[in-house]
Amino acid sequence: MSDPLNVVPRRLVPIAGTLAWLPADLPPSEQMIPLGAEHAAELAGSGPTPRLDALAEELRPRLDHGRGFALLRGLPMGEDPAAPLQTLTARLGTPVPPGPSTGTRHVEACDVLLLRATAPALTVLRAAAGVHNALLRSDRAALAALYEARGEPPVPVFCHDGGIFAARWDDAVLPPDRLPSALPEALGEGLALSLRTGDILALNPFLVWADRVPGAIAAACRADPSRLDSAAFAGLA
Repeated sequence: MSDPLNVVPRRLVPIAGTLAWLPADLPPSEQMIPLGAEHAAELAGSGPTPRLDALAEELRPRLDHGRGFALLRGLPMGEDPAAPLQTLTARLGTPVPPGPSTGTRHVEACDVLLLRATAPALTVLRAAAGVHNALLRSDRAALAALYEARGEPPVPVFCHDGGIFAARWDDAVLPPDRLPSALPEALGEGLALSLRTGDILALNPFLVWADRVPGAIAAACRADPSRLDSAAFAGLA
């Protein structure tokens, strides 16, 4: 492997906007979207779906260029716990297989990942843009190194192309000892999120790095346009 700090100089700028959140920025009201009996009825029926339409319209911008995640709470598990995930991914993009995914975090190659908790669980979320900005402050050379493609398939950890930010770190492919030592410190503590049975965690793995949720049912989709269309991450598709 080439020296991770032997890279071409590049112009590095902070990532701005709601996607660069820190845990202290997010009260519970900005983390969760409550769902009710009306949503469950629309998921189970075949009639008009105004509430699901509104939910999809709220989720798209949040997952594309906003906070990058939302906790959906209130749906009963039902006889087919995966069915709501399939309905929602079809509304949010083109469904794709959610795996395989390796390492300790969810890094599935998709723009929207829905995870349904089958038992109470705890995950930790980190805004990739927040990690990026922490590295920019602490070690610019380390940050520049993480813009270089590496691993198999060769992809960067960070990409900021055409004003679109994306990030991905599979620690099974690129463990910390193969990356600049400043990265683990830049991760910080993250946002601890408690999941109840039946909760659905919606996230964009290119914006939010989530610790793996054991036993979760997963569904995924590709948006249009997709971060997988970029030259940096096309190899993942």
